[in-house]
Amino acid sequence: MEKKIIYEIKALYRDNLRVTGYEFGNGEKSVCIIGSIRGNEIQQLYACSQIVKRLKKLENERKILPNHKILVIPSVNPYSINIKKRFWPTDNTDINRMFPGYSLGETTQRIAGGVFEAVKDYKYGIQFASFYMPGRFMPHVRMMKTGYENVQLAQKFGMPYVVLRHPKPYDTTTLNYNWQVWETEAFSIYTTSTDEVEKESADDAVRGILTFMAKQGIVEYHGHDGYHSMVVDDTDMAAVRTKMAGIFEASVKAGQEVSKGQELARILDPYEGEVREILHSPIDGIVFFMHNEPLTYANTAVFKLIEREK
Repeated sequence: MEKKIIYEIKALYRDNLRVTGYEFGNGEKSVCIIGSIRGNEIQQLYACSQIVKRLKKLENERKILPNHKILVIPSVNPYSINIKKRFWPTDNTDINRMFPGYSLGETTQRIAGGVFEAVKDYKYGIQFASFYMPGRFMPHVRMMKTGYENVQLAQKFGMPYVVLRHPKPYDTTTLNYNWQVWETEAFSIYTTSTDEVEKESADDAVRGILTFMAKQGIVEYHGHDGYHSMVVDDTDMAAVRTKMAGIFEASVKAGQEVSKGQELARILDPYEGEVREILHSPIDGIVFFMHNEPLTYANTAVFKLIEREK
């Protein structure tokens, strides 16, 4: 293993920002794995640290196969992690909306550009990602529908679901999208949480990545092959939205099967405690995503359901 600085930028009042990478093996640039890009992505940081730990062991056992280099970057934004702020502390911009970056641009554009220059030539790119809304997911692999996506490859992770996302204009500046445009097979891995460590789903994601690399002939690893992934288009999910703002009181959990008409949550008046609204399931399905903050706004998608196979 070689620990190296992938990108560094000088700071006026603090220590320099250093993006640290861990290289395993040598030869062809096979796999790049990136953890947290945002400052509240603690689960993503943790999962990446477990990848580093496992790859150290595999390398010591000579189980990283010849002519394969693996790069792991646990955090792109340690400044924000240090102060528990999701976006860049100075101007509140999102590094994952700055790719492929610009070396003469704003600070976050420079960071994105420096990191992307180091990772753009890898054959496979894997990012531990988080959703723009707070909540809990069923573990899954997500891919942008850019025309370059490969569903069969995504299924080799053995995650319960593979989700295809139709990119919106702002998605064109994300790491995943730009990886694909630069001909890297790119995958975003979602576990159940973001700002807290959830060990079981992190372990599942780590096993999924090691399984994928084993199937691609990059490492020698014998583990559980996981699930036969169900492929879901994000436009086919049923979104359940609030009509009222208030305290969010869930009646179900992510991953739970629900029936049409079943109560999903209640919205309570934050001053008087009365029930303002009861949310019901519009289909027989599975809770794929669930809002997990104590408060919610009106017209917010607090659940996303996958219709149960008949």
